[in-house]
Amino acid sequence: MSHSTPALGTTPLAQVQVPAIPLRALAPWALFLVLLATVVIVLAGVDLTMFGVPGGMTLHEVVHDGRHLLGYPCH
Repeated sequence: MSHSTPALGTTPLAQVQVPAIPLRALAPWALFLVLLATVVIVLAGVDLTMFGVPGGMTLHEVVHDGRHLLGYPCH
């Protein structure tokens, strides 16, 4: 491991202790993020104009462009 020396006239930075986060504390957040990502992918894949939303073509184009941004196959 290499160590660097501080520049002249500066003080070294203090060591920061990073606390360990137990897996049980991360599991609910991981599940939430997976579910959120799944919902986003499903909504990006659904053609919202089939629900008869007013201004359907505008909404369709926004969703279509979002598919391209997410890399979702839409053609």
